[in-house]
Amino acid sequence: MQKIIVVPGDGIGPEVTEEAVTTLQALGADLEFTFLDQINADRYLRDGVALTDSELELMRTGGTVLFGAVGDPRVTTPDYARGVLLRLRTELDLFVNYRPAVLLDERLSPLRDESRRGIDCVVVRENTEGLYSGVGGSLRAGTPDEIAVDQEMSTYLGVSRVVEYGYGIARRSVCMVDKSNAVRFGGQLWQRVWRAARERHTEVASSHLYVDAAAMKLITDAPSFDVIVTNNSYGDILSDLTAELAGGLGTAASANINPQTGAGLYEPVHGSAPDIVGKGLANPAGAVLSAALLLRDRGLKSEAEALEQAVRHTLAQRRCTPDLGGTLSTRQAGEAIRAALS
Repeated sequence: MQKIIVVPGDGIGPEVTEEAVTTLQALGADLEFTFLDQINADRYLRDGVALTDSELELMRTGGTVLFGAVGDPRVTTPDYARGVLLRLRTELDLFVNYRPAVLLDERLSPLRDESRRGIDCVVVRENTEGLYSGVGGSLRAGTPDEIAVDQEMSTYLGVSRVVEYGYGIARRSVCMVDKSNAVRFGGQLWQRVWRAARERHTEVASSHLYVDAAAMKLITDAPSFDVIVTNNSYGDILSDLTAELAGGLGTAASANINPQTGAGLYEPVHGSAPDIVGKGLANPAGAVLSAALLLRDRGLKSEAEALEQAVRHTLAQRRCTPDLGGTLSTRQAGEAIRAALS
């Protein structure tokens, strides 16, 4: 039996997670769910607690987490979000952020016809270091003389293992993205690690682009990319770009994983979207496709493919939420996906 810990979270998180869980249950797979509904902004605002040690330990031993969303406009500091997601990523050592971008239906891409066909790539983002590691500080805060410093941290271990993972999943090619012409020391480390990996994996086509050039090429020639491997901040930006090119954040799935331990946290990337909470407008496709990534990583390939095909079918039929050109509510869109499973 596969045990899944469910954290609905904030905003539209509970809405889309409910549809994802119900869809997983409709597959008839041997799955057991544990719900941690108390991890949310309400508790943080009431008690000042983002994530308890016992909850962290449960997720550490459980190994697989289906996550909804984190974030609430009532919380005015980054401490809550960092205390949940970033703590999970660092303490569970989820060093790979895996963001696939697959064009599910050609009408969804903003690119012209000849550029959008064949979009099928993945951004492999280093997930525990870089600018998001929290190294830095401020001086004379709140004054005209304020100084703020955020330091980008890269280690040989962190860079080498994520680059190696990127080569390990490549079908055709790996493009390593950095800004080594401007970011001197971290850039040198990424370049050295990438060159060594390129020599070990001669069966895979290798290329390098600076992050600004990579962004431009994604617009003009997205189908040429297979695996993009890059650091935390560049990966955050480029993966949102690839998601939009492939149809929008409503269909974007992600996996935060440690391939060495098997730990994984799977979540749609659309965020908590507080402006549409409770309106039935939230798109459940990203949550369902994140659940498909979870199943695939747990060896349930046929079940994962069934979910992916069901989402494709409903999009082709325009049986989806308004953001993708349909008229269905969140619940109705989930029901349509489940109907497509049969």
